[in-house]
Amino acid sequence: MSITKKENINDKDIQVILGTLLRAGVIVSMSIVLIGGIIFLIHNNGVITDYKVFKPELSKFSSIASIFSGVLTLQGDAIVQFGVLMLIFTPIARIVFAIFSFLIEKDYLYVLIGLIILAIITISLNGGLAH
Repeated sequence: MSITKKENINDKDIQVILGTLLRAGVIVSMSIVLIGGIIFLIHNNGVITDYKVFKPELSKFSSIASIFSGVLTLQGDAIVQFGVLMLIFTPIARIVFAIFSFLIEKDYLYVLIGLIILAIITISLNGGLAH
């Protein structure tokens, strides 16, 4: 005789998963920034640019595509930028996970709220409505 028990994910399990996701995201991001900083200092012989005067033309990694191409060529400053991107996307991943967990629980009001929050973040990351 076989007894099968259906296991449901409860709220505590979801909170543990979300907390672990946030901690892991911060630790991974911090590690990437640290590695990128070390590579940057090695390639530049420890010389750091003077940032007392802002020069926007020095920003060669101002798009996600340029950051990825810089990471592929192991440029330290691109790796640091990638780590910062990972830090930005950690709470976004949490929102996406929360939306799926609300879908599993069939809590459609919170799914809608999560989608609205995700849309607001997406619009603001793309420069907002006024270009």
